[in-house]
Amino acid sequence: MATFTLHTTETAPVASQAQLQKVRQIFGVVPNLQAHLAESPEALSGYLVLLELFSRSSLSAVEQQVVSMATNFQNNCSYSMAGHSARAIQTGMDASLVTALREGVPLADRKLEALRCFTNQVVRERGRVHETEVAAFRDAGYTRQNALDVLLGVAAKILGNYTNHVARTQYDEFMHGYEWSKPHHFDSGTTPPVDSAM
Repeated sequence: MATFTLHTTETAPVASQAQLQKVRQIFGVVPNLQAHLAESPEALSGYLVLLELFSRSSLSAVEQQVVSMATNFQNNCSYSMAGHSARAIQTGMDASLVTALREGVPLADRKLEALRCFTNQVVRERGRVHETEVAAFRDAGYTRQNALDVLLGVAAKILGNYTNHVARTQYDEFMHGYEWSKPHHFDSGTTPPVDSAM
């Protein structure tokens, strides 16, 4: 497979340059994912618009991270999991919550666990979530709007995750210490450990 270019604000197509400058203002750097996406101004724009809309959705900042990290886990995206782990810690998210999401184990907070489970089902079943799963999500205190906003977040992460798979995106420097690979017991079919707080 041909290597994908890591574009800069100087090498990117003209239509991507202003978007990469905006990304640099937000992150302080141009992350490798966005540098790859810059090859297609439309793909880059679509990803950034989805992220912006998701950031303004009915889900809290912590809930958005739960959706993003659960999607990264299901899609086995090492790059995005490392990136979200670093960002979550930097923004003050509880380290035990980040660890549980990275390990794919139940969350101690029952409402957030319902969100994680619903997101898992959405990704695994490609949106064909059984009505009992929707009911469990609603019973945990979430709304129909929240459910649609989960789909919005999943859509953003799918675009990012799949780009990383195709482009073989390498970790950024700010991700050092947050490298990730899916726990082996999920690949072997064995049951993961259950959080003792549940």
